[in-house]
Amino acid sequence: MSDINSPDYTPTELTAETNGAHPFNEGENREEAEGHDATPLVPMDEPSGVVERVIYSDIGVNTLLNRLKQSIASARDFAVFLKKRSGLEEEHAGGLKKLCRTTHETIRRPDNRQGSYAQQFEEVTRIHERMAENGIQFALQLHQMHEDLQEMAANLERGRKQWKQTGLNAEKRVQDSELWMEKAKAKYDTLAEDYDRARTGDKQSGKIFGLKGPKSAAQHEEDLYRKVQAADSDYASRVQTTHSQRRELLSTQRPQAVKALQDLISECDSGLTLQLQKFATTSERLLLNNGISVSPLRTEMNGQGPAPHSLRDVAYAIDNDRDLKNYITSFLSKVPSKSVEIKYERHPTLAPSQQTTPSTNRHSQPLPSSQTLTSFPVNVPPQSSTSNTQYMTPGPPPGAQQTAERGPGLMLPQQQYASAAPRGPPQLAMQQFSSMTPSQPTPPPVSTPLTSTDLPPLKPVFGVSLEELFTRDGSAVPMIVYQCLQAVDLFGLEVEGIYRQSGTASHVAKIKAMFDNDSSQVDFRIPENFFHDVNSVAGLLKQFFRDLPDPLLTSEHYAELIDSARIDDDIVRRDTLHAIINNLPDPNYATLRALTLHLNRVQEHSQGNRMNAGNLAICFGPTLMGFNTGPVADAGWQIRVISTILQNTYQIFDDD
Repeated sequence: MSDINSPDYTPTELTAETNGAHPFNEGENREEAEGHDATPLVPMDEPSGVVERVIYSDIGVNTLLNRLKQSIASARDFAVFLKKRSGLEEEHAGGLKKLCRTTHETIRRPDNRQGSYAQQFEEVTRIHERMAENGIQFALQLHQMHEDLQEMAANLERGRKQWKQTGLNAEKRVQDSELWMEKAKAKYDTLAEDYDRARTGDKQSGKIFGLKGPKSAAQHEEDLYRKVQAADSDYASRVQTTHSQRRELLSTQRPQAVKALQDLISECDSGLTLQLQKFATTSERLLLNNGISVSPLRTEMNGQGPAPHSLRDVAYAIDNDRDLKNYITSFLSKVPSKSVEIKYERHPTLAPSQQTTPSTNRHSQPLPSSQTLTSFPVNVPPQSSTSNTQYMTPGPPPGAQQTAERGPGLMLPQQQYASAAPRGPPQLAMQQFSSMTPSQPTPPPVSTPLTSTDLPPLKPVFGVSLEELFTRDGSAVPMIVYQCLQAVDLFGLEVEGIYRQSGTASHVAKIKAMFDNDSSQVDFRIPENFFHDVNSVAGLLKQFFRDLPDPLLTSEHYAELIDSARIDDDIVRRDTLHAIINNLPDPNYATLRALTLHLNRVQEHSQGNRMNAGNLAICFGPTLMGFNTGPVADAGWQIRVISTILQNTYQIFDDD
C-alpha cells in the first residue's frame, strides 16, 4: 500500500483497504442490516458456522437481545402459571381440609348412623386430610418456584438492559463513523473532479470571478488543488478513525456483548427448564402421595405395624348387618323384664261366690256365704290404701264408677244387701278383700317413663342455656320446644284458652322428668304420652322458657327491645325489632322463629281457641323477655314487643 503523503497515493486504495478489513463487504452488511430474513450469500455446511456468522455480524447483538427478551417473557409466563396453579391447589386443599373437619364433627352426632360405618367414614376423612396436606405442600413448592422465576427474570432483565446499551452504543459509534467517512469521500470525489476539469480542460482567456474579485485560471486551479488536498486529508483521517473503531468493535466490544448475551440467554433458558422439570417432579410426587394415601403399599411400615388401609378396603369394611344388630341390641336394657300376659279376668264382685275361694284353700272348710259377701261391698278408693295401689290400676273399679255416675239411688243389688252389714275401717276392709280374692299371681304393671317422676336427669334440659343445648344435642331448636309445638299443633289449636289455661301439676312434673331424662325418646305425636292433657304441654313449654338462665330474647338486648316498643310508628317499630332479632345468637333466633310461626298458627284459630295476638303476648311477654330482667313497669312494653312480633310474623321471619 502506498504512503498517504506520496504523490502516487490514491484514496481508492484506502477505501479498498478499509473494506478489506471488514469480514464482509459493504453490500452484505447493508442487506443484513435492512432485513434480518435475508438469505446468506455464502451457504455454510455446518450449523455452528452459520450461528457464528449471524451472531458476529452487524445484526448479531440485536438478534441476541430479541432472543433474551423472549426467554425472559417465557419465564415470566411460566411464573404466572405457577402462581395461579398454586392458588388453585391451595384453595382446593383448604376446602378439602375444611370439609373433612366439618364431616368428622357430624359423623358422631346421635342422629347419624354409628358402628362400622362411622368408623370407616372417619378413616375416609383421614385419607382426605392426608391428601389435603399433600396439596398444601404442593402449593407451597409452586409458590416458591414462582418467586424464584420472578427473581431470575428481574435480574436477567437488568442484565439485558445493560448490555443493550453497551452493545448498541458501540455499534452506533461505528455506524456514525462510517457515515462521516462516506460524506468525506463524497466531498473529496467532487473536488477532485472539479480540479481535474480545471487542470485538463480548455483554458478560457477570461477571468473567473470569486468572492474577493476576479481570478485567473491558474489561481482557480491552485484554489481547487488546495481544497482537494484538504478534502483528501479529511477523508483519510475519517477512514483511519473508522478503521480503528471497527477493529475495536470486531475484536473486543461485539464479542463481549455477544458472549454476555449468550450467557444471559443460557442462564434464563436453563433456569426455566430447571423449574419446569421441578414442576413435573413435584406434580408426580403429589400424584404419587395421593395414590399412596388412597391405596397404600402392601408392606409393613419399618416394623411399626401394617400399612394403613386403602380407600377401597375402608369402603368394603362396612358391615351393614352387624351395625343393625348392634343398634338393636343397644336397646336391650330398655326391654321390659317380663311381658304382661293378656287374659280376661272377671271382676270379683261379679264372679260367683264359689270362685272367690283362694286356690290354696280349695281343700279347706269353705267360708259362709255371708262372710264372703261382706267383704265385697266395701268401696275403697284406690288412693285410700297404700298397700294395694301397686296391685290396682289408676281409677275406680267398674262398680264404683257406675255408682258414681248413676247416683246413690241406683246401687247394685249386692251393694244394697251389703249395706246392712257393719263396716270396718278402710284398711281392714281392704285386707279382707285381698284375702278373699283368688291367689293367682298378679303380674306387676309395666313401668314406663311416661308415668314415673323418679327418672334420673341423664340429659337435663330445664335450666340449661340454649347454647349448651345446641352444643350438646346439635339442634338449634331444642327437642322439648319441637315436641311441645308439635303436640299443640296437632291437638291444641282448637282448645279454648290454650297457653292461658293451666295444666295438671302432676302431669307437668312427669313430662318434665321425661325430658330431663332423655328428650330424644319423647314422642308427642301420641297423645297418651302426655296423658291427653295438651294444656300441661303448653304449661311445660312456658316453664322451659322461664327456667332459661338467659331469656330467649336475651338480657343483652332487653333495653333495645323496650326502647323499640316505645316507638309509636308501627313500621319503624317493626323494622327496629327486626334488626334486633337478627342480632340474636343462632339458637335463640332459630327457637324464636319456630315459636313465632307456631303462635301465628294459634292466632289463626283464635275464633275457636279465643287466643289472638294480644292474648298470646300477655302469656309470653314476661316469659320470653325474663321476669326479673327489667322493672315491673316494663310489663306493658314487654307485651307490646311480643304483640308486634306476632302481628308481623312473615315480615320478620320466612315461612319455609
